[in-house]
Amino acid sequence: MTTEPRTARGQETKRRILEAAEKVFAEHGYQGASVSKITTAAGVGQGTFYLYYPTKHEVFVELVDDLNQRVRQAMSTGSQRGTTRLESEREGFREFFRFAAEHPAIYRVVREAEFVAPEAMRRHYTRIVDGYVQGLTTARAAGEIDPDLDTRVAAWALMGVGEMIGMRWILWEGSDGEVPDSVLDQMTRFIRQGLGIARPTESAAEEHS
Repeated sequence: MTTEPRTARGQETKRRILEAAEKVFAEHGYQGASVSKITTAAGVGQGTFYLYYPTKHEVFVELVDDLNQRVRQAMSTGSQRGTTRLESEREGFREFFRFAAEHPAIYRVVREAEFVAPEAMRRHYTRIVDGYVQGLTTARAAGEIDPDLDTRVAAWALMGVGEMIGMRWILWEGSDGEVPDSVLDQMTRFIRQGLGIARPTESAAEEHS
């Protein structure tokens, strides 16, 4: 259990602690991180830390949830730029890659959560999938994707694609958040075929047949 601050100043202090925890866990991992390292990075005393978090474990779990909320918001913002399902996929992933470049902790923290806080890890992925399923289900109802597609299976598969592409071209490359256009093009092609989205020329041919 964590304690929610009652004042704006308290909220800012807690946010500073969480941001420091992100940096410390990303650099040192869960085992190498400590409350003292987090408070030093945050510029607060250990007594202040314990006002909000009973242990290192609680701040770690909250960090997983916080990263999840922010990455889902980033992907949603990107998806809203698209006028078709395929465009929404491309722009959503573009924002995911940018977020991962700015917050590489999302990879290390979530993976360590498998062993440190497995429920938080499951929550991270299922929350992303649940939102994804909603979008795919709407697209299926609108006839944009394969009518026989299992949207939940597709959501898990696409999430895996995005995570691996991000790891290879963002995390390993130390990118500034921009996956090469050629990679994004191939990824989009793969998604189009996987979702059963017709090429524009195919759609036009059907309309005039």
